[in-house]
Amino acid sequence: MKKITLQRGKEKSLLRYHPWVFSGAIARKDKDIAEGDIVEVYSFDNQYLATGHYHDSSTCVKVFSFEQVEPDELFWTEKLANAFEYRRSLGLTDNFETNAFRLVNGEGDYLPGLIIDWYNGHVVLQFHSYGMYRLRDTFVKALLNIFGNRVKSIYDKSSATLPELTGFQPIDQLLYGSFDEVLVRENGVPFYIDIVNGQKTGFFLDQRENRNLVRQYASGNDVLNLFCYSGGFSAYALMGGARRVDSVDISKKAIELTEKNIAELGASYVEKHNSFAENVFDFLEMMSPDYGYEVVILDPPAFAKHHKVKDQGIKGYRNLNRLAMRKVAKGGFLFTFSCSQAISKDDFQTIVFSAAAIEGIPFRVVRHLEAGADHPVDIFHPEGSYLKGMLLQLAE
Repeated sequence: MKKITLQRGKEKSLLRYHPWVFSGAIARKDKDIAEGDIVEVYSFDNQYLATGHYHDSSTCVKVFSFEQVEPDELFWTEKLANAFEYRRSLGLTDNFETNAFRLVNGEGDYLPGLIIDWYNGHVVLQFHSYGMYRLRDTFVKALLNIFGNRVKSIYDKSSATLPELTGFQPIDQLLYGSFDEVLVRENGVPFYIDIVNGQKTGFFLDQRENRNLVRQYASGNDVLNLFCYSGGFSAYALMGGARRVDSVDISKKAIELTEKNIAELGASYVEKHNSFAENVFDFLEMMSPDYGYEVVILDPPAFAKHHKVKDQGIKGYRNLNRLAMRKVAKGGFLFTFSCSQAISKDDFQTIVFSAAAIEGIPFRVVRHLEAGADHPVDIFHPEGSYLKGMLLQLAE
């Protein structure tokens, strides 16, 4: 196994079990280490620290073990089995009402660079590192061993998430089985999942518990769902008894999928739903200043995927929240989110507070929101807590 040695004093983060090694911490490394190679990391005094995958980037090692191990097929199968057992403990693996969940959540399951989502027997793999990608066949075998004939298909959707490598052009492809239309249930609410063309792996599974919370606040209210994608929050609001739901997304395909999902609920729900294929900023600017919704959901895409664009992302989130806050009726509620990893929980809270202060709107914080329990975060890797949210109420 190839070896990387750190500069003196740079071992402290690994001794605290943080799973990343940054390139600036390296004193020397073996020759010919390539993207995706498994390496052992040592202190300057030659003390073993960790084992992980090498990346030719600023985050040059992502650790999957702090013990010297032989990372063979059994090692990876046991890792996947542990992730499965955790989801079973949450009551997700044999649940008719909720048959879509995240099976592997990267560092949160001690498998950095790997995402696996389960959609009623259809499995989507998403690799964020070449080291994990090289283990693709191993993970397919492990999934079939764990789930058996419950697996209907396995699809690799990594072309947009793998690092660029010279001479390597990843393609999204079916690895096992087949699928046509994929229909799941989440807390009893049905959704069609577009695995091939949809965002992420096809659905935003991390918002399951927050969608259920919207259902609790929707009864008898007008609801505005901004950046609706496939209508997740909209469907929950309608099932919760909303009087009217307006869904807005710039993508026509997203709006078509939203309408398909609302139609699955039944004609009585379709009558209460309106969809708009429009830019959210433009939609908010053009709305009547006198009209307000009792519930507004603001779940935009990541405005700051990297720290280099953090300042720009903060401005975007602040402006968007200002516009959305103006559309909340007195006594109404705002569900606002950020999925940008570069934006911390404290950053997001400051953004929301400053937006309210600039607008002079008196909101109270009802609760802080985060991803569901099937998106665990390694306690030593707080960066894994990427989804931040707040539920606010506008004072009467």
